[in-house]
Amino acid sequence: MPPPFPQFSNSLFREDLEHVLAHTRDFWEEVRGQRLFITGGTGFFGIWLVESFLWAHEQLGLEAQAVVLSRDPRAFCRKMPHLAGHPALSLQAGDVRTFEFPEGRFSHVIHAATEKFDPASDADRFAVFERDIQGTRRTLDFARHCGAKGFLLTSSGAVYGRQPPELSHTPEDYRGAPDTMNADAVYGHAKRVSELLCAMHFRQCGLETKIARCFAFAGPHLPLDAHFAVGNFIRDGLRGGPIVVKGDGAPQRSYLYAADLAIWLWTVLFRGRSCRPYNVGSADAVSIAGLAHAVAAAFEPSPAVKIAGTPVPGKPAERYVPDCRRASEELDLRPRVDLAESIRRTVSWHSKRVPRR
Repeated sequence: MPPPFPQFSNSLFREDLEHVLAHTRDFWEEVRGQRLFITGGTGFFGIWLVESFLWAHEQLGLEAQAVVLSRDPRAFCRKMPHLAGHPALSLQAGDVRTFEFPEGRFSHVIHAATEKFDPASDADRFAVFERDIQGTRRTLDFARHCGAKGFLLTSSGAVYGRQPPELSHTPEDYRGAPDTMNADAVYGHAKRVSELLCAMHFRQCGLETKIARCFAFAGPHLPLDAHFAVGNFIRDGLRGGPIVVKGDGAPQRSYLYAADLAIWLWTVLFRGRSCRPYNVGSADAVSIAGLAHAVAAAFEPSPAVKIAGTPVPGKPAERYVPDCRRASEELDLRPRVDLAESIRRTVSWHSKRVPRR
């Protein structure tokens, strides 16, 4: 049996929180004295949003409140003990599909809850599809009910379907889509319907719906035991190696650091145009084999890298890489933490106790 992972505090790095605030400072006056509602607060996206909001609240004296929907508030407190009892944070127990609407007005609603889905699993694909759509519909209905000024949906690059090999980077106006005959594409289809629901609410009632199509990321709180290659490789490195690539290592991916992700999400919420999706990610492609070696280089000594397969000569590499020019040109967004530093910080967070701020 491999050794257990080291114990660590769940607080994010202070330098990351300061990084987020430095690039979002001008936005926060919009929520001064206001209330935000966030679904998915215990997920990877939600944790970064909640903690960066509370950091801005403390540093700027916002006198704002965040209500976080959680299926199990006690689990949230176990996962984020340093946030439990924070005066600006309230937890509401409930299922995103059926939660009771909290009373009062909210200025912004962020729907970051999503159904976890691994195509290699035996997950109930009907349930994944229905829960994701029902959760989006319920959250949109609440945003209308509470008079929200803005709504953010964390969608996915999966809405584009398989990226053709001749397309190096997928832009937001690419008209590809998941194959309707592929049941494993259920996640991408659910996100497409969720985006359509946003467009319908904007058309029918004027709700300002912002859409972030998220790709791949690295950073503290990224699961190490899910279907995320960078997380799996870091897990292997923490165990002493080898870092195992199950395929041939040829597919191309790109990774945005989580602190940059938080900057992008807040910017899309506060400055993005309604029903104009923005790709959220990095345009700097790396092969899965190259990623494995980059993770190995973050450890001392570097563990071995084992690649199970061999690339087929002449076969185009599968790609999942966004074109981010819209976010850059319209919102002045760009990656500020490179891949090597992203991996280093993620490894450090998982391997050391993070000082409390």
